[in-house]
Amino acid sequence: MSFLFLLFSFFFSENGGVKIEKQLLYDRHTLEDNYEYRKVERSFQWDKIAGMIDSLLNFENQAKEFGALSNYKNRNGRAPLSDSSRKDAYRAIEDKYGVKRDQSVPFYKTGNWEAPERYGRDGALVSVIRDSAVFLLVTPSSFGGEWWVPEKYVDRLGGADFRKLIFIDRTNQNLATLEQGDSTWLVRSMNPITTGLHRPPYKRETPPGVYVIRRKLEAMPFLRDGSIEPGGFAPWASRFSGGAYLHGVPVNYPDSVVLEYSGTLGTTPRSHMCVRNATSHAKFIYDWAPISEALVIVFD
Repeated sequence: MSFLFLLFSFFFSENGGVKIEKQLLYDRHTLEDNYEYRKVERSFQWDKIAGMIDSLLNFENQAKEFGALSNYKNRNGRAPLSDSSRKDAYRAIEDKYGVKRDQSVPFYKTGNWEAPERYGRDGALVSVIRDSAVFLLVTPSSFGGEWWVPEKYVDRLGGADFRKLIFIDRTNQNLATLEQGDSTWLVRSMNPITTGLHRPPYKRETPPGVYVIRRKLEAMPFLRDGSIEPGGFAPWASRFSGGAYLHGVPVNYPDSVVLEYSGTLGTTPRSHMCVRNATSHAKFIYDWAPISEALVIVFD
């Protein structure tokens, strides 16, 4: 019997008309719906996921055009200081909502053009409402409202149809991939992960929000902490916000062997903002989720 496709006929979550059904395409390291970690109950938050899908569908139905905020490595210019700028625990500038200035996008309110009120994270999904000279009026999917953003900071995606979603649960340290079917949302994988840890000066949390897959690298290089020396690489990396990637088990130099699994997966946050997966699962996501057509939703 082949386990490439695992079919379950029952619906196990329904919220606001959104139905979720298991139909796995990737079946390695698969977690149960409910499981235990160090005597603490963990689970896949299917009701919350169904609610987020319902909200996302409403957002998509009201949008005429989509965009992805774009300022990776500040390539479109470092955002101006916001009117609520402060320094965080990493001594980096952030706005009053905790979004750091580096690799972010300035958001302006109508009538206040002297300084942005807040920042939007690189890769975040927005709805483009209209053009006005060099600005776009947008609504972010994560926190709503109408904001003016310089056009250079938005990659316009047209009327994209986001049928593939990747849900990253920071509380339970698990990840579920879902794909829209004819009448249900189909679960394609259910796996343990490790998200980012708040530990200055080098490790950061994986940022919450709704993001668009922006780039893919078969081997994503990284540096040693506090150094410009190569530290190693992460296999099958899919970037969704700033330097945050979904990737496999990192390879630390001088080692060169790619490992399939790490015992730290599914335990506690410990990475540098990225989301670690089993390497074959990272490869599955790499092949399954198209650039600019798949979304990453990070939540608690």
